[in-house]
Amino acid sequence: QVQLVESGGGLVQAGGSLRLSCAASGRTVSNNARAWFRQAPGEEREFVATINWNGGSTSYADSVKGRFTISRDNAKNSVFLQMNSLKPEDTAVYYCAARSGVSSNYYTSPMMYNYWGQGTQVTVSS
Repeated sequence: QVQLVESGGGLVQAGGSLRLSCAASGRTVSNNARAWFRQAPGEEREFVATINWNGGSTSYADSVKGRFTISRDNAKNSVFLQMNSLKPEDTAVYYCAARSGVSSNYYTSPMMYNYWGQGTQVTVSS
């Protein structure tokens, strides 16, 4: 089994920055894609960013492209999300996700991930 724990959320003013971290424990998830999703109140969970196993390929939602950067440190079994130029519409609970097994691809659908963190709240004030 794998446990994912997110950290780094909080309250920030519009235009500010936050860095989210997600540490995995238990089995390694270093051989497959990792991702970040978010869910605002009353909304469905939406894709934010994903990264393949070695960090060589990434993909972003259009709404965050150019402002967010996903990265990973496989030695620490961790993934990160650097969020710059934050907007009030970025307010949501942010979840990290991981997959078991081995793959060189990244995945943007939540259905492709079988491990999830508990979420960390990000609130951006205007």
